Amino acid sequence: MQTLAIALGALVFYLIAYHTYGKFLARKIFKLNPEARVPSVEMEDGNDYVPTRKGVIFGHHFTSIAGTGPIVGPALAVIWGWVPALLWVLFGSILIGAVHDFGALVVSIRNRGQTVGDIAGRILSQRTRLLFLSVLFLALTIVLAIFGLVIAAVLKQYPAAILPCLIQIPIAVVIGFYLHRHGVNLLIPSLVTLGLMYLTVAFGNIGFLATMNETLASMPVIAWVCILLVYSYIASVLPVWTLLQPRDFINSLQLISTLGLIVVGLVITAFVGGAPVSPEGKRQALEIAAPAFRAAPEGAPSIFPFLFITIACGAISGFHCLVSSGTSSKQLKSESDALFVGYGSMITEGFLAVLVILACVAGLGLGAQADGETLFGSAAYDARYDSWSAAGSLGAKIGAFVEGSANFLIALGLKAQFAVALMGVFVASFAATTLDTACRLQRYVVQELASTFTRKKTSPASPSSHPLSILTNKHGATIFAIVLAGTLAALPPPEVTWTLNSAGKGGLILWPLFGATNQLLAGLAFLVITFWLWRRSLPVWFIIPPTIVMLILPGIAMTIKVCEFFQNSQFLLAVLGLATIALQLWIILEAKAAWPRARGVIEDLSGSTETLPDGGRSC
Repeated sequence: MQTLAIALGALVFYLIAYHTYGKFLARKIFKLNPEARVPSVEMEDGNDYVPTRKGVIFGHHFTSIAGTGPIVGPALAVIWGWVPALLWVLFGSILIGAVHDFGALVVSIRNRGQTVGDIAGRILSQRTRLLFLSVLFLALTIVLAIFGLVIAAVLKQYPAAILPCLIQIPIAVVIGFYLHRHGVNLLIPSLVTLGLMYLTVAFGNIGFLATMNETLASMPVIAWVCILLVYSYIASVLPVWTLLQPRDFINSLQLISTLGLIVVGLVITAFVGGAPVSPEGKRQALEIAAPAFRAAPEGAPSIFPFLFITIACGAISGFHCLVSSGTSSKQLKSESDALFVGYGSMITEGFLAVLVILACVAGLGLGAQADGETLFGSAAYDARYDSWSAAGSLGAKIGAFVEGSANFLIALGLKAQFAVALMGVFVASFAATTLDTACRLQRYVVQELASTFTRKKTSPASPSSHPLSILTNKHGATIFAIVLAGTLAALPPPEVTWTLNSAGKGGLILWPLFGATNQLLAGLAFLVITFWLWRRSLPVWFIIPPTIVMLILPGIAMTIKVCEFFQNSQFLLAVLGLATIALQLWIILEAKAAWPRARGVIEDLSGSTETLPDGGRSC
């Protein structure tokens, strides 16, 4: 019953937070106005700026920020015990993560849907803009690499998930074109698509479909990464209504249905136990198999500060500010929708992270395969978490969640193969959403950086003469982004010679780098939001503490990881980490210099500043 009490308690906790703290921020701090003109209406172009209903935007925003972040992070972090992971997810998401996402979304809306990097240039200085964009570039490169590896690992580990993920894409494109032309409701065709996906899951282990899935799963990890990055290129250059919106709405329905099944399964197992595991019909009791606290697991980094960067998505993630200011702000139909989309999506992600924790520390104990036998209780947990390297790979860490959550579904009467494949589809679909959203955002960043340099070095009459001019084109920028990410993803495990089969299998070494870079980005986004409020003489007491926390903790973690990378001769990763630290320190110094003269002085969109009334808008 303890597991059920935690799940229900977390749900109530999040609902209370939304209707109290969330609404306080919306009304008293950001002062959302449903009558205000928003970027999607003011700058509608049918491509990036498209006024969209909040339910559809919620689907896009949530699936983009979630991906596998709130799955991989908590699935790794429970090695330090379930209590620290749970507390960080609960309080981090409400007081830090949701404030960050909501704030970035509002600031972008008030600045014509511009990215946080561009806004930083006017809020602080033009030099800061360039520095911030550089940090974004490094962070998104790592995001593209790590999520490409995650999807590849899931598809290889759970072949039955391949076909459902593949068929979703062309169907979503058809739906997107049909809805764009006829403007009908998105719900019915999305439900039909979801039904077809589940049908392919059910038959994915039979006959021709099984053979096809197994053949595709046998491809090397790096081959899958290349395919996924090419897909992300195509998805990121298409208009948002073509693939992004319909696919994300389908995935949001998948989320609701899957989470609903997990919660119902959790309730059943709490009262009657898991599915029978013997001919006598004996059921395994649902109990937390993990220790509450575990300070020093074998081979694991120290809990402080690495817990706070291992669990990024689910508590606080810098990547979210890119989604808020990169795509979602360009689609919101009304300012008042920002609370539901920004704050609401983050606490929903927090609840997902809670379920992931419970699946890994309790669901896994209902039965897990290891070395050809089925283990239960603490033995099942120890098989995955006895040491940092016990499970052997990033994919295996994800497997802890897949198997643990599948056990809840099996308790409902679903077949084991179907339940596991269904959870595999769930993980892969969300990771793919994050992947192509990140690719679109990286395209924006590369184009902005290239435009900055070409403007400085060429005359207005001949901008194409600069060698970087090709990167101002969306196709050139996107190709550059995926090639760089693919190169990073191709790293083999430490002390392993590079081969076609070893390439990409070192994904676990990228996760701490992703976490640290990601959290540093969150700190910098907080800095921009703080300055935006400060310039408007609005309260900043609620945002300064999380800003300080998200600048200091990831900085410590990144410094430790850079030292380790140098010691292990992983020079590429060391240089990436060192560059991120240097850029962050530079931005902090720029902010320190600008702070005393910023209060009450509101920047305009051209980059000049003027003193405006309290709470004034820049757009």
